[in-house]
Amino acid sequence: MNRRSFLRTSAQLAIGLAALVALGVPSASADPQYTLKIASVAPEGTPWASGVTEFKKSLEASSGGRVAVRPFLGGILGDENETVQACQRGQIQGVGASTGALASIVPELNVLELPFLFKTADEADYVLDNVILATVEKAFKDRGLVLGFWSENGYRSFGTRYGSIHSPADLKGHKIRSQESAVHLEMYKQFGASPVPIPTTEVLTSLQTGVVDGYDNTVLYATAAQWTSATKYFTLTNHIYQPAAIVFNKAFYDSLPADLQAQVLSPRTGLMQRMRKEIRAMQPFLLENLAAMHITVYTPTAAELATFDAPAKAARDAYMSRASAGEKALYAQIVAGIATYRKAHP
Repeated sequence: MNRRSFLRTSAQLAIGLAALVALGVPSASADPQYTLKIASVAPEGTPWASGVTEFKKSLEASSGGRVAVRPFLGGILGDENETVQACQRGQIQGVGASTGALASIVPELNVLELPFLFKTADEADYVLDNVILATVEKAFKDRGLVLGFWSENGYRSFGTRYGSIHSPADLKGHKIRSQESAVHLEMYKQFGASPVPIPTTEVLTSLQTGVVDGYDNTVLYATAAQWTSATKYFTLTNHIYQPAAIVFNKAFYDSLPADLQAQVLSPRTGLMQRMRKEIRAMQPFLLENLAAMHITVYTPTAAELATFDAPAKAARDAYMSRASAGEKALYAQIVAGIATYRKAHP
């Protein structure tokens, strides 16, 4: 199945997000008072593009045309770290990015990406929505950003050119693309790989030219970014659950009247849950798509996954030993929230 088929089917799976081509729909007013430029590395035709499109339509309608939303998708304005920094500086007013990239500005978020932290997506949802929201909102505001709403990249797994991953020994000595994140680099160090930090916009070329032997990311992102075209094996380790978020420049947000501020944050009550549901519903189709591309998909056994336990704990301990006070406080909240959830859902 080619990329065009993938994008077409992705659009069909979008639950209620039927306006994938509506990025250019004019606002209700010919003379908006505010312009909200929002960037994401996600390509058009993905759930992220669908979500940004719905956010655009909803905000422009609810604001009566006072706000014009201008999406920039597919990394047009730069990679994740670049666009997060541009949002903080006020060069753009919003950005959709993974917590790995957002942690370049809000380092407390690093602890969300410690390996094998969350067992299930429902567990992560509980912690994000009910346990740490107020703490994270303050951390964003302290760095000149406002948390709009959560979404997700999902569970990260390994894509390689050389073979399936049955244990950390299969990563040892291999050049693996790493997200530009201290947590990810520490994980690869403990797993015995040779991490190569590369922006998302340069990964495909690096795979094609042999600069790296593999990467870790979600099936969704690897497919949308066409990394799968240079992948021969995909191993479903699910070693990092990676949230993502839409955030806004605080100075821009503070400049809005109270009613528009409320409308900017209104997706928390609906769109956030729909984006999560849509992304998760696509997983079976995406795995079928990998098989159609003659990519070997492997699900490790419980015994094989257990070989990651010790190095993953070593990565968590090593990172937390040098973490800031804010990171340690957030991590404590997360651990307590996970314990509460697991007690209620044994």
